[in-house]
Order: sequence, then C-alpha cells, then structure tokens
Amino acid sequence: MSYLYKFKKPVFIISLDFELMWGVFDKRTIDNYGENILGVHSVIPKLLDLFSEYDIHVTWAPVGCLYFENLDELKNNIPKVQPRYKDDRYSTYSHIKFIKETDFIKYYSGFQLLNKINSTPNQEIATHTFCHYYCLEEGQSYEEFRVDLKKAIEISAKCNNEIRSIIFPRNQYDENYLRIAKEEGIFAFRGNENNFLQKPRGQKNINLFVRFFRLIDTYINLTGYNIHNKVSIDENGLINLPASFFFRPFQKTLKVFERFKLRRIKKAMLSAAKTNSMFHLWWHPHNFGCNSIENLQQLKEVLEYYKFLNNTYYMQSLNMKEVTNEINSQR
Repeated sequence: MSYLYKFKKPVFIISLDFELMWGVFDKRTIDNYGENILGVHSVIPKLLDLFSEYDIHVTWAPVGCLYFENLDELKNNIPKVQPRYKDDRYSTYSHIKFIKETDFIKYYSGFQLLNKINSTPNQEIATHTFCHYYCLEEGQSYEEFRVDLKKAIEISAKCNNEIRSIIFPRNQYDENYLRIAKEEGIFAFRGNENNFLQKPRGQKNINLFVRFFRLIDTYINLTGYNIHNKVSIDENGLINLPASFFFRPFQKTLKVFERFKLRRIKKAMLSAAKTNSMFHLWWHPHNFGCNSIENLQQLKEVLEYYKFLNNTYYMQSLNMKEVTNEINSQR
C-alpha cells in the first residue's frame, strides 16, 4: 500500500535526459539532427556554469551507451540479453551496426561531458537505462529490462556513480518496471504529469491530437500547474517525483509565443513556492543544441526567478537524490 509524503518547504527540481544520438536515432538522422547533437558539446559546459552560478542542484540521467570513448569499447559491453522489439527500428543494438567510428565521438560518446558533470558540485548522475530502453513497445520483456538496468548500473559504477534515480526513456513505464527498478537499488523515478496528454504510452499511441495539445499546453495552461505538495511512495519504498513541465526549446517560428511559455513556467513556480509544493522542470540537452543563445537566456530568466522565490519563499533547489534522502530521513 502506498502512502504520501508532504513537503515542508517548496522544492525546485531540474532533471535532464542526457542522450545524444541514442535518444533520437529511431526518428532522426545525423544529416537532419546532427547540428543539435553537436551543439550539446558546447551547451553542457554552459549549463553547468549557469547551475553553479545560481546554485542549482540537477539530476542528469545519461543513457549507459554514452559512457564509452570508442565504438569497440561499447561493442565489448553489449549485454547478451537484448530487447526484442517487434519493430526493429527501436533497437539500439541494430542501430550500432550502422554507426561509423568517425561519427561515434561527435554524436554518440558522452564520456568527456560526463566527466565535466561529475566534477561540478550538486549534480546527480542518475540513469536513463543502458540502451534507451522502451518499456511500452511491443516485443520486449520485463526480464530484458532488468538485464538492461543492471548493465546501466554496472557501467555507471565503474565511473564511481551510485545510481539511485531513474528517468524512463520516452516516459514509458508501468508498475512492473517500477518494481524491477526498486529491486535493482533505485529509490526514485520521475513520473509523468498527471493528465491525459502525458500518461505513459507507446510511440504508436502518440497521435497528432496528443502532439498538438502538448504543444498548445506549453504556452496556454490546459492541464494545470502540475505541482505537488505531496508525493507518493509505494509499498516497496519507490518514490515518485513527477514532472511538472517540459522546457520546450526556443523555436523561431513560434517566437511570438515564447513569452507565454516563460510566464506559464513562472506562474507554476510561484504557485509551488506559495504552497510548499514541488515544481519539476525537465528537458534534453540536445533540445538546446540549436538556438543555444536564446535557450540559455530563457533558462537564465527562469533561474533568476528561482532566486527570487528562494529569497522570498525559501524555495530549495534539490536534485532527485537529495529529495529522496530528505524524504527517507523523515519517514
């Protein structure tokens, strides 16, 4: 039986799904998305500088395949048990066969960036699974997921990272995947926003209707602030720290609407601050790979507003692991 934990102070969480090309190869190519991926190599140091400047504690969830410096090293660490998706285009291991060694460093390896993150204070390294695992796609199994998660934890441990939080790729999960995560030593996950548009679903169920209204919800409040003054803890002790808002990247074609996005974020943050609630902002570093000046300026505006809320309402910036530790210390 699950129970609820009530926050005593307002909390601001940022979590980042760190993927590079591993997160988009089933939808994009280097030819049409390579600029975004290359941009990550300059964006992440700038993000870390901003987080240090504003004392922001962040959870980074890298795909396990990012940990390797070269393609041979990755191939030597491929698990024997792999997800058997009905649609093979989702398979990282099928995709690996087509990766050129010359492309690997630029578009697939995050080794150097992970070192930078690790050397920056208050940054948590979580997991985004080993192979960007899709829990709700047809063909794969619970035990295949367990093998994948074990490999992600093993690879991360070699870099002295103790994994305590998970962010599920494409926000796909169900109760059985959560149970497995807890059995493998995970204490917290980022749940989805509690509304119809964001409920966990496979790719074929994300239709034009869902995509359109998700886009509109970025600028006009259709689904509420999605803040939480209580979080649920299941019977096994796994803590759900739900998302509040996806920080959609700056788009020149929608430039006139960008101020509405920022206003929507700030209103949700203010509501969280006034009600001792949690506001959980998330995005992918590759979202900032293009139009990085505009994206970083918008983020700076949000962080400036956080500092105001910190000074006025004592809002705290915490990563997922820190929130989990605080909750467990008071249970």
